[in-house]
Amino acid sequence: MTGRVEIFEVGPRDGLQNEAREISVAQKIAFVDCLSRAGFSRIEVASFVSRKWVPQMAGSAEVLAGITRAPGVRYAALAPNMRGYDEARAAGADEIAIFASASEGFSKANINATVGESIERFKPILKAARHIDLPVRGYISCVTDCPFDGPTAPARVADLADTLFSLGCYEISLGDTIGQATPDSIVKMLLAVRDRVPVGRLAGHYHDTAGRALANIDASLSLGVRVFDAAAGGLGGCPYAPGASGNVATEAVAAHLERLGYDTGLDMAVLEEAASMARALREA
Repeated sequence: MTGRVEIFEVGPRDGLQNEAREISVAQKIAFVDCLSRAGFSRIEVASFVSRKWVPQMAGSAEVLAGITRAPGVRYAALAPNMRGYDEARAAGADEIAIFASASEGFSKANINATVGESIERFKPILKAARHIDLPVRGYISCVTDCPFDGPTAPARVADLADTLFSLGCYEISLGDTIGQATPDSIVKMLLAVRDRVPVGRLAGHYHDTAGRALANIDASLSLGVRVFDAAAGGLGGCPYAPGASGNVATEAVAAHLERLGYDTGLDMAVLEEAASMARALREA
């Protein structure tokens, strides 16, 4: 074996949030419970954002209350502001995530705030979480390309990653939000970021819109990244590429890593069961 690589499962949150059809709390709980049997260490299951803007995430507290929590698994929730943080904490999230953009254009379109303003929103969250030892993960969007601003300078990503890490994020997930990254652009970005943040604290979140997610994972592996986000069944589309795939499928990443000789610790049979469940949720 070449070593251990962790897949962070994001299907129940990042994957389902863009689905147009309403998915019941019971269906979400069943999906998470299946994933919990697959061997993941971390699963993102909820999002405490405005129900007006992300209606699919309504019922997040009920999901966290209803799942069967497997030993050794951390169940994460997105919390973009203090209200979301308080709700996530009350619901029993084991860790929370905050999200910022490396591009001003995407930040303004996505959360109606500049990058600097978004950081100010996160500071009280990180301060509060630090007092109770609640882990906070930081997401960065548009790490290579932005639908509004074009190519993203690696230095911008490095600056933002450094800021989030310095404020207390235990890990920085680097997102190819519109799925247009190439191995070359990923390498240039990672070389800049790992000069500021230890590579062991970085994760790759690569969408498969252009069919290059696995190649981008390979490029990241060569630079020492050992955590990758993925969604069972490839759940999740990109709003800026209608009809195109979004999150790379967990089962595809797991199979690819195992072919390369890496140990993911995942039960492939259970993972395929979860992937089938995810596809059924999308197609129903």
